Amino acid sequence: MLPRTSVSISSDRPAGAATAAVLLALLLVTPVSAQRGTSGPPEHADVEPVNHLPNPYETVRDWGTLPDGRSWGSVSAVNVDIDGVHIWAGDRCGANSCALSDVDPIVKLDPDGNVVTAFGAGLITWPHGIDVDAAGNVWIADARSPNARELEQRPDAPMNGHVVRKFSPAGELLMTIGTPGEVGDPPTHLNAPNDVLVAPDGSIFVAESHPAQYTDDPEAETAVSRIHKYAPDGTYLMSFSKWGYAGGDTRSPHSLAMDSRGRLFVADRGNRRIQIYDQSGNHLDTWYQFSRISGLYIDPNDVLYAIDSESDPNYNPGGWRKGLRVGSAATGEVWYFVPEHMSERPSGMGGYGSMGEGVTADRDGNVYAGEVGPVQGMTKFIPRLTRR
Repeated sequence: MLPRTSVSISSDRPAGAATAAVLLALLLVTPVSAQRGTSGPPEHADVEPVNHLPNPYETVRDWGTLPDGRSWGSVSAVNVDIDGVHIWAGDRCGANSCALSDVDPIVKLDPDGNVVTAFGAGLITWPHGIDVDAAGNVWIADARSPNARELEQRPDAPMNGHVVRKFSPAGELLMTIGTPGEVGDPPTHLNAPNDVLVAPDGSIFVAESHPAQYTDDPEAETAVSRIHKYAPDGTYLMSFSKWGYAGGDTRSPHSLAMDSRGRLFVADRGNRRIQIYDQSGNHLDTWYQFSRISGLYIDPNDVLYAIDSESDPNYNPGGWRKGLRVGSAATGEVWYFVPEHMSERPSGMGGYGSMGEGVTADRDGNVYAGEVGPVQGMTKFIPRLTRR
């Protein structure tokens, strides 16, 4: 674990006062026109942006090599293996979907970034979330089915999506929650699931839906925002949360994590915050200090990794920057900030620069981000200060 105080030894921030002034103007500018889903909780306006903290990480872009000369596509699903060393990732088949591809989207990488296992061809359209349970099984949230454009190009594309799939470490399909290719409600269906988490007792939590963050209308068909709980055998038990802005409400629970106390942390991306619940669905707390995060990971020492790929003046107003924030799941303190990558166009829907959408960390504190947008593939952040 890294010490909590340090000097910044690396930074992607633009150099020079003139460039810094331009960046600040971009972050604070009033949007010219409103975009869908830009509303948020009123409490957010009272929170000072957390942008200026030490950055003790070295950024290594383009980490990991896919087999057969494949290029990485979009990656939002990343998780460390139970050995604390290998990294699992869901590659969207060299593009932003696997609907037109027959390659294996789920890959396991060794510490040098070489693929040692791959599976999932024909079973997943849009790998969005991932978890690895205590037995090493790999769970994938497949958030959508082939769209009309993809079906026009490939009429026989496998009709997957709107499911959570459980695979053995070798890739054997063990369980499917939901009905592939169909949108609906539990116990038989899911609706654009974002992520899945398996608790220590085997309980399964599924967060949905992805489109919920892009509406301001509670009556809209896409205003579906909830978390489902299942027994270890996949039996549906309950649902909690709903679309909205109040404490306990969510607008697209985008990522899930659990701390050592068994509290469920939810990246409530549409509302620019983290929501914390117990495992019965009771709302415990709301945190805004980690920004509008897409990905969330908590390690065994309760270090919280929160990655923000979307902040801009529309979707996270007030000057928040995209980046990786690292802190404590126990206290809520933010310790470090890794700024966004420079890119020709931004990730998300505007603003400045790019940052990953999925995040995890290995047992040595190396952080891995899955990139979506103009920067794709994987990024590794190596801690360069003495650990405790």
